[in-house]
Amino acid sequence: MRPFLIAALLGTSMLGLPTLAHAQAMSAEEAAALRAELAAMKAKVQTMEARLDAATGAPAAPPTPTPAPTAPSAPAVTAKPATEISWKGAPEIKTADGWSFKPRGRIQLDLAGIDAPDGVTGPRGGLKTEFRRVYLGVDGKIPGGFSYRVEADIANSAVELTDIYFTYGPGPLSVTAGQLKPFWSLDEMTSDLFTSFTERAAFTQAFGFERKVGLSAQYRGKALLVQAGVSGDNANDLLDDANNSIGADGRVVWMPKFGKTQLHLGGSAHWRDFNDPAAELRYRSRPFAHTTDLRLVDTRAIGATGEHGMGLEAAVVSGPFHAAGEGFWQTMKRPGFADPTFFGGYAEVGMVLTPGDSRGYKDGAFDRLKPSKPITDGGIGAIEINARYDHLDLNDSGIVGGRQRTALIGVVWAPIDYIRFTANYGRVKINDAAIASAAGDRDYSADVFGLRTQIDF
Repeated sequence: MRPFLIAALLGTSMLGLPTLAHAQAMSAEEAAALRAELAAMKAKVQTMEARLDAATGAPAAPPTPTPAPTAPSAPAVTAKPATEISWKGAPEIKTADGWSFKPRGRIQLDLAGIDAPDGVTGPRGGLKTEFRRVYLGVDGKIPGGFSYRVEADIANSAVELTDIYFTYGPGPLSVTAGQLKPFWSLDEMTSDLFTSFTERAAFTQAFGFERKVGLSAQYRGKALLVQAGVSGDNANDLLDDANNSIGADGRVVWMPKFGKTQLHLGGSAHWRDFNDPAAELRYRSRPFAHTTDLRLVDTRAIGATGEHGMGLEAAVVSGPFHAAGEGFWQTMKRPGFADPTFFGGYAEVGMVLTPGDSRGYKDGAFDRLKPSKPITDGGIGAIEINARYDHLDLNDSGIVGGRQRTALIGVVWAPIDYIRFTANYGRVKINDAAIASAAGDRDYSADVFGLRTQIDF
């Protein structure tokens, strides 16, 4: 529209101009008047252009400035999401302000059995199956350095509480209250998910190592672990109003690492008072097969006011090789009689056969066997072989509970991190057995076998 307007104005002005012939003959005064008229016409055109710009809202084009040098821009910052979900065998939910929540559980299905001389096991022997453990629970963290775990075993007809505790510990020092394991041996502190065989050392069962309700504290440094606590009894046993027992336990572990070699040296102490003059104490153990309730070594119930014990432990993990050994001395406090001291212990060696794999170790206990080439990546998983000699002696100071010595061999296969198969065979030699054979013998041998299929999350 603007070019048309300018052309119209020029055309209108030209109509008022003198003819060309007359323009050639115009005087100086006429020429000056013509120039003045052209200047006035130009001013009118500029005024009308300004009015058109104002009416249409189109700003006049400013001169193009020379760009000034700019500093390099900072990289874009991505805001942290309020909630994160990761996978560690099961979904773990974390929030930016420090909350977390994760379901947890394990299933252990066992096929096991014992072959003993005639008359020893009867219908309670042979090959049987059982759900050894079916744990379900949750754990998580709370802002401020707090954490929790709630878990129960539903494998049996009655639900049994396992770990139920609350922990405060933003640094190397932590305090825990609830039902938890007192601080005993290496084999006991190692989770049943990661043990070398389907059952732990015989002395851990014989001496009544189980979870108890209490309060504990722990210091965990780079190479030093110090644990101590006081406790009553197991949550189920505390339902008895007459149960007034109290105990104290402590454990110290030196766990330096030299290159790829992990060293473990430790000791523990145990003390317990029943606070009941009518209390009785009984030490006994199964023959490495939990599918039977037979105990071939058994002190029977003995009147006692309490007990105290001491343990020593050592282990080394170097590449695919590991070795471990323990000894534990448990003394029964008997009023008016000599206090017998019983002993249990083991020595073990093992080797991971798959290249690049090693037995796990963490915070004073053996940890998960993680295959570097799981079957999901085209590998065969991790394979470990183990051998152990286990010893339990329940004879002392006139008490004849029997002596059990077992030679064990086993193999562990972990196709992926959270699935594990364990098979082991043991030859058990019994002296002064609690159950005699059909021929009346109390010194005999038995064969035990165990196979476990396991998944955890």
